[in-house]
Amino acid sequence: MKASTFFIGLAAGSVAAAVTVLYSTPQSGSQLRTSVKSASRDMKVMFKDVKVKVDDLKESISHLSKEAKETVPTAIDGIKGSVEKWQQSTESNKERMEKEISAIQTALEELEQAIAAQQK
Repeated sequence: MKASTFFIGLAAGSVAAAVTVLYSTPQSGSQLRTSVKSASRDMKVMFKDVKVKVDDLKESISHLSKEAKETVPTAIDGIKGSVEKWQQSTESNKERMEKEISAIQTALEELEQAIAAQQK
């Protein structure tokens, strides 16, 4: 099928549909034109509202992006600083616990040796 044949068929079908709608509509021509104009105005108003809302959304996304670029690095630096402080504050506890664990292991070894010596 050629493209020109398709478009001729599409145009003929559109004309036939338009004629059918005009003859089968319960409204007179002037009433139909009035309702079409009214619907057209309503659609224009709706499209303007959608455009305004899309523009607002774009602006909100832009503002959020700028705010995130400023806020996120600061928050990350703050978190890193907090983690470093926590690691430093727990370092002494870590060393103390390692010494206590070592002392407990030594005591257990000595206890095992003492028990082994008594059983002989």
